Amino acid sequence: MFETLHTTRRGPVEYLTLNRPDVRNAFNEVMIAELAKWATGIITDSDVRVVVIGGAGKVFCAGADVAWMAKMVDYTDEENQRDAAAAAEMFNAIDTLPVPVIGRVHGAALGGGAGLAAVCDVVVADDQAVFGFTEVKLGILPAIISPFALAKIGRSAARELFLTGMRFNAARAREIGLVHALVPAIDLDVIVTRYIEEFLSAGPEAIRSAKSLIRRVWTNAPSDLPAITAEAIATRRVSAEAQEGLRAFLEKRRPAWSVSQ
Repeated sequence: MFETLHTTRRGPVEYLTLNRPDVRNAFNEVMIAELAKWATGIITDSDVRVVVIGGAGKVFCAGADVAWMAKMVDYTDEENQRDAAAAAEMFNAIDTLPVPVIGRVHGAALGGGAGLAAVCDVVVADDQAVFGFTEVKLGILPAIISPFALAKIGRSAARELFLTGMRFNAARAREIGLVHALVPAIDLDVIVTRYIEEFLSAGPEAIRSAKSLIRRVWTNAPSDLPAITAEAIATRRVSAEAQEGLRAFLEKRRPAWSVSQ
């Protein structure tokens, strides 16, 4: 189905693998278009409850493909605008997926690869992995990924890491909020599975609503938040899913939506 991606469905879990190991899973225009197309399909697929994104080969994602970047040297302004807009739309499509997205990061996540980690809800990383917003080393900017990275790491860390382009280790990535769990590479799938189990034990509609709530609280004025949050919880309380969750709790049983891996 895809030239640069590999997908596997196991029950309600979609596993997406960046599949360009010969170029360290670097982005090019084909991968960007395919990621956008894949995300569009997930949005409309009610069977998917969790997504796991990983990379084939030795690294998660090394940023932009050198061959693709070489072509950009001769792009017109219009071509640059179109190319950048496609990448921005792709990152936004993944960031706004209604289901939880787990990033399984090993080896390295550099440039756009670090941006891809930033649009994941949870990142589980190899404790030897290397990260970096390295664009300024090439005389360019982490512009497209900046909204997502800033939301994760904040302005202070961005001032250090965007401006220097320095690489940093997985412990530093966890310290600034880009990574949530550090484990030896051999244990990556164990911890990813634990997160999957946590997501599958929660109400799928509640998770979707929680993702939406985070975005609304983050982007609205403080004066609007009492009404937004009151409406959100009131609507959820009367939902069929919430009623089932309460009954299951009182009856000391698992709710209907709970799935074991």
